[in-house]
Amino acid sequence: MSDPHGTPIWYELITGNPDAVQDFYAAVMGWGFAPMPGGAMDYRVASASGADIAGLLRTPPEAQGMPDMWFFYVGVEDVDDAAAKVIDLGGQVNIPPTDIPGVGRFAFCSDPQGAAFYVMRGSSGETSTAFAPTRAGHGCWNELVTSDPVAALAFYSALFGWEHGGAMSMGPVGEYTFINHHGEMIGAVMALPEGQTRPYWNFALQVGDIDAAKAAVEAGGGQTRIGPTELPDDSGWLLQCDDPTGANIMFLGAKSA
Repeated sequence: MSDPHGTPIWYELITGNPDAVQDFYAAVMGWGFAPMPGGAMDYRVASASGADIAGLLRTPPEAQGMPDMWFFYVGVEDVDDAAAKVIDLGGQVNIPPTDIPGVGRFAFCSDPQGAAFYVMRGSSGETSTAFAPTRAGHGCWNELVTSDPVAALAFYSALFGWEHGGAMSMGPVGEYTFINHHGEMIGAVMALPEGQTRPYWNFALQVGDIDAAKAAVEAGGGQTRIGPTELPDDSGWLLQCDDPTGANIMFLGAKSA
């Protein structure tokens, strides 16, 4: 893996109904899907323009009952060192460092507030383009919704080298604090809205046309929660949705007219 330490390198949806969500994301994102070669589990790799972006994993038996949810993998120099540091910083390692032959080594972790994420060192020397803002079909934003934004950003800064990239006020909700990584804004941190108790990571996927995406979401059995909402600085229109099985996902794109 040639990505800098702390780079988002993969997205993954754990779902109880991979057939339904595969059809949904194929329609909304234009993704193609292929089974992971030699895999003993139901794992489907999503690609856009020849680049692998994400995976759909059927909910494992030991996790039956968990809601469908998106996660991301963050590239690190050494998975074992990163897992140890997660614990030192007050987080948890839910799945210890584990090898996937031909893919890489990973660990599944939670930050001190409880938001879950993966760390990974890929076995390939190629650079990941799973996160590639402005490229349709790719991940473009990583948003942490948490009970303690200041402490959470300090945790990820110590673990991944992420930096405070400025902030904007969201009124009563508090500040929306941007995350800078090697000079690029990769996401943000915000406080949990009133009534929510579980911190989580939320993700945006880039689309070519936000109105077409909204129509595809609703035709495919998803639900629009908010938007499309115009973002500052001509950065596009954001659509916040639930996919057909209830997983939160956002889409970002331009309006055609």
